[in-house]
Amino acid sequence: MSEYVPSVESSGSIRQLFRVIKRNGDAVPFDSSKIAAAITKAFLAVEGPSASGSSRLKTIVTDVTNEVITRLQRRLDGGSSVHIEEVQDLVELCLMRHSLQKVARAYVLYREEHARKRGQETSSSHPLASAEQFSLRIHDVDGQSESLSSAQIFSVLHWACSGLPDVDPQRLFDSAKKALYDGMLASDVTNAMIIAVRPLIESEPAYTKVCAQLLLHKLWAEVTAVMSLQGQIPGAVSAEHYPVLFETGIKYGVEFGLLAPQLLDFDLPRLADALQPERDKQFNYLGLQTLYDRYFLHHNNSRLELPQTFFMRVAMGLSLNEAQPTERAIEFYHLLSSFDYMASTPTLFNSGTLHPQLSSCYLTTVPDDLAGIYGALQDNALLSKWAGGLGNDWSTVRALGARIKGTHGQSQGIVPFLKVVNDTAVAVNQGGKRKGAVCVYLETWHLDIEEFLDLRKNTGDERRRTHDMNTANWIPDLFMKRVFEDGNWTLFSPDEVPDLHELYGAEFEVRYMHYESEAQAGRITLFKTIPAQQLWRKMLTMLFETGHPWLAFKDPCNLRSPQQHCGVVHSSNLCTEITLNTNADEIAVCNLGSVNLVNHIRDGVLDPQHLEATVNVAVRLLDNVIDLNYYPVEKARNANLKHRPIGLGMMGFQDALYALHIPYASPEAVHFADQSMELLSFYAFSASARLAEERGAYPSYTGSLWDQGILPIDSLALLKRNRGSDFCTFDQEQRLNWQAIRDLIARHGLRNSNVLAIAPTATISNIVGVSQSIEPTYQNLFVKSNLSGEFVVTNPWLVQVLKEHDLWDEVMVSDLKYFDGSIAQIERIPEDIKRLFATAFEIDSRWLVEAAARRQKWIDQAQSLNLYLAEPSGKQLDNLYKLAWSRGLKTTYYLRSLGATHMEKQNAVESASNDENTSPKFCSILDPECEACQ
Repeated sequence: MSEYVPSVESSGSIRQLFRVIKRNGDAVPFDSSKIAAAITKAFLAVEGPSASGSSRLKTIVTDVTNEVITRLQRRLDGGSSVHIEEVQDLVELCLMRHSLQKVARAYVLYREEHARKRGQETSSSHPLASAEQFSLRIHDVDGQSESLSSAQIFSVLHWACSGLPDVDPQRLFDSAKKALYDGMLASDVTNAMIIAVRPLIESEPAYTKVCAQLLLHKLWAEVTAVMSLQGQIPGAVSAEHYPVLFETGIKYGVEFGLLAPQLLDFDLPRLADALQPERDKQFNYLGLQTLYDRYFLHHNNSRLELPQTFFMRVAMGLSLNEAQPTERAIEFYHLLSSFDYMASTPTLFNSGTLHPQLSSCYLTTVPDDLAGIYGALQDNALLSKWAGGLGNDWSTVRALGARIKGTHGQSQGIVPFLKVVNDTAVAVNQGGKRKGAVCVYLETWHLDIEEFLDLRKNTGDERRRTHDMNTANWIPDLFMKRVFEDGNWTLFSPDEVPDLHELYGAEFEVRYMHYESEAQAGRITLFKTIPAQQLWRKMLTMLFETGHPWLAFKDPCNLRSPQQHCGVVHSSNLCTEITLNTNADEIAVCNLGSVNLVNHIRDGVLDPQHLEATVNVAVRLLDNVIDLNYYPVEKARNANLKHRPIGLGMMGFQDALYALHIPYASPEAVHFADQSMELLSFYAFSASARLAEERGAYPSYTGSLWDQGILPIDSLALLKRNRGSDFCTFDQEQRLNWQAIRDLIARHGLRNSNVLAIAPTATISNIVGVSQSIEPTYQNLFVKSNLSGEFVVTNPWLVQVLKEHDLWDEVMVSDLKYFDGSIAQIERIPEDIKRLFATAFEIDSRWLVEAAARRQKWIDQAQSLNLYLAEPSGKQLDNLYKLAWSRGLKTTYYLRSLGATHMEKQNAVESASNDENTSPKFCSILDPECEACQ
């Protein structure tokens, strides 16, 4: 019987790049055909010999083999080696990802059988496998060799494990020996040790910190080498020598043209003395690897920064405008390096550099003329180049079929232009460090809205599809009312109804209905009338099928905006948490950072004093961003200096719930969301007011809601009055003395037009090692893929609780892997633990909406709110998004659902909701009278 072995195009190049360390210690070139052969044998063991040569077998073997190669290329640097066991682990993982559980099982049995046979054979004669003591010759990139002893290797592993519970340096030493061989590059030695540790993370989360320390060891050697200090500073990481590496690094950074010369004006010895090298122990592997790959300054591909010198450099860059810059830099450094707060990615990328583009996102309004459209595209490109995410408002651009006065022709609508927007985002990435990203917003009355809904579909004319661009619906309250009332909805071209774009609330409703009358009378000819529910259903269908467009609500964004006197909020940003005014002369800018909430839990409660201290420094830091920022576009500078908005948010909300032993799906979690956000906003508004006392209020303060004594909690009344109480079900309770904040603002004004916004924190939460933003846990055990590679992530909170109950063992690890990180079907785990560690798809998303609604009443902007439905249905989506609107949410973000293969494993888990029930108009998960909640 002949076996099919695919021809893999990339195998030749990968053969040259990587070597595989065999079990006897020999290094051989990578050979993809061996992977293909092993997969084929496993497949035939399941399907039988008759499957040999079938097209399905060929497809499976090719696809899985190529995925293994791709993941190896992501995981390993050029010139690296990988142990045979890790390759086989990866094959097993890829088979599972392709839903080939039976084939994966056969492959596991195949491996176990060969392992048993090897155990029966005599021990290998290779020196590394037969002796505890050994010595290797390793080489640097210049070809010079040196000796490396087993004692040196064990010493490094022992150092990496020091202070960590439940880790074993001897076990790591025994594993690392398999990946070492004579003649290997010195730079690959630490990589080999990391590779030996990584497979252990799934069974013991503490090993992620061991990996981080080994990476720090590698980084130390790299930094000392590029600074030509290897002869002066020992190869082992040393707190004693941290200061000289910091001072030398700043000087080299300036010399290499990477850092601003003004950094040399700081008191460098004093800053060096303030460094806290012990804080390097806080990192997990994913966090430090992310910094290593994407954030640390480098010259000729060699890093110049260690973690603490990196945080100090960022702090220095944010202190350049301070009267006492050295003192402020130390204060900012402690804020960042303690992980109490983390600045946004652009701030971390660029602070202290020659082009300090520190802001996260930009919001633009695109005008309805050709020069304006292409000017907006140029703005997109320039802003994206310097690591800015983009939110574009396209609601003013005329629709398909509209008249073009200059040529007497007909417009092609917005879709052809959006194709260019899509391609611009792909072409101009964010400084070569991460993908370009843009979200386009369109109001629901725009005549092109139906084609807009189809932009992300995988079928249809590709010239009218934008697969790399995000989209969002900008929905007025009147449309939602028409949906509830089963009324009709009229679509217009904005050139015939130009003022609708600038109106909201009751004024919008009056003018919109006037235009409907004009259309019925024949005085407007380009329009379309459809049932509102029909359009709503299509919006939800596309959201389920493609994940877009996201749903955002125009009226609460405007009626609760502090800056109503300065214009209109026409869109949100890339991640739906920013709600700032835009117009032809102003590009809104969002300057972001996030408080790490779990770091402020002390003795089982949220520590107000600690939170207040963090927020005070964070607001000052964010305000500095506005003045220090490099603005690629002048309209962005004008808007930012005029209004001075910032967006202080949070991350680690799920971790805080774990620390408090509160399940996400509970009234207690909703209460904590309310309590924590009220405290955060109380201190943030206070800090901005006190900063105004020192520096002055923002220039456009006069006439704002702040100036009128109206805080975000008060603006709920404005929304309720305009929308109508029948459509409002939000909570307005407050616990703190908000009159004190009103009085403080009345005396001093506010330094920032907007203060709060909860961003996704996707990357900075990885750096800190906490749960993202306000997100529930995705899975308790999973493999995370990003630009830095693939990382096993195990929920350390769960592992700790299971250890306390004597339930953490290899069987539990296997069960977690089989159930995709869920513990719902693992019978030996108590129910209270299952509730506490329920994953995102096991939590009814109405709990997420309820918690978000309690936060929203305190926030002057919005929040990036992802929603999760394991098996979405039309009724679920309808109820969920109507609930979000009625609760007063301003925006929503991604809708995430599970694939069919996941659902097969979870079919024994009870559905969180029953589609057969009929729910009332506003289904509340906290309402005991709601039939759909029973």
